[in-house]
Amino acid sequence: MHSTSLDPAIPETCVSAAVAAPSIHNTQPWSFRLDPESATFQVRAATERGLRHTDPAGRALHLSVGACLLNLRVAAAHCGWSPVRRLLPSPEDPGLLAVVRLAGAVTRRPTEHRMDLYEAIWRRHSSRLPFSGLPLPQYLRNELGEAARAEGARLWFPDPVETERQLRLTAEAERRNRIDVDRTTESSRWVHRDLQPQPDVGLPRAVLGLQDAREQLPLRDFTAQRHTERLGARPFETEPVIAVLITEHDRRADWLRAGQALQHVWLLATAHGLRASLLHQALEWPDLRRFLSPKPGRTGHAQMLIRLGYGPEGAASPRRAPRLALDGVLAPR
Repeated sequence: MHSTSLDPAIPETCVSAAVAAPSIHNTQPWSFRLDPESATFQVRAATERGLRHTDPAGRALHLSVGACLLNLRVAAAHCGWSPVRRLLPSPEDPGLLAVVRLAGAVTRRPTEHRMDLYEAIWRRHSSRLPFSGLPLPQYLRNELGEAARAEGARLWFPDPVETERQLRLTAEAERRNRIDVDRTTESSRWVHRDLQPQPDVGLPRAVLGLQDAREQLPLRDFTAQRHTERLGARPFETEPVIAVLITEHDRRADWLRAGQALQHVWLLATAHGLRASLLHQALEWPDLRRFLSPKPGRTGHAQMLIRLGYGPEGAASPRRAPRLALDGVLAPR
C-alpha cells in the first residue's frame, strides 16, 4: 500500500477535537487507534465506560461516539485533508464503530456554503442556564435542518402544543430517574465531580446549572440524590424551543448517524451564536421514547431532544487527555 505523508501534528489535532465532543453523563466512551501507513483512524467503543442501567442497549454510547466522529471529520478537513468514513466496517469486530481515512490533501478551504466548524468545537458547551426567549429565525431552523439531513437524520421543530407534550414526557422520565436506585447510583458514579478521584471525569457545579422555578422545563437534576441542598431555581424561558432529532430506522448505524447529526447541528448552532442543552431523559425509557416521534410508530425514531436559544455560554466539562483516548498506533503491515 502506498504510504500517505501525514504531519505528526495532525493525528493529535484530530483526536483533541474528537474528545471535545459531548457524551452522556460525560462518560467519553470512545478510543482511537491510528494506522499511520494508510492515515486511517479506528474509532472504537470504550464499553467499560458504558451505562448499564441508563443505556443498556448502548444507543446513547453510539450517539456519543458519533458526535466525536463528526468532530474528528471536521478537524481533518480543517487541517486540509478529506476524511472518508465507514460505519461499522467489521461485523466480526463489533467494538469497531467506524474508520476514518484521510484520503488526500485538499487545497480549497470550506466555502461560504460549507462553514468551517472547527473553531465551534472549542466554543460548544452545554448551557443549562435560562435562555432569553428570543425566537429562532426561520432561516436558522432551515440551516440546522440541512445539517441534520447531511448526516442522514432530520430535525423536527414541534409547535408549542407539541413541545409541551414533549416536555411532559421528559418530566415523567425525570421523575422515574429520581426514584430508580440503580440509575441514580450510576449517575452519581459518573457525574458528581466531587466524588471522583480523577480530575478529568465528572461535572463541575457550573455545568450542572440551575432548575426552572416554574418547573416547566425539566432539566436533568444531577444533584437531588447527592446533595442535601438544591441548586438555585430561576425562571427559564416561557416558550422553550425544542428540536427533535429523528432517524428513519433504529439500528446501530442509525445511532452513529444521529450522533454525527447532533454534533453537526450543535456546532452550526454554536457558530451562529445559539446555545443548546440536551433533554435525554425520555429517550432512556422505551415506552416514553416511542411517543417522542411526531406520529408514534409511523414517523421514524427519536434520538435526541435539543433545547436551543440565545443565552449564556455555559461551561466546559472536563475531558480525558487525548493521549489517554488514543489507544495505540497500529504496527506497520
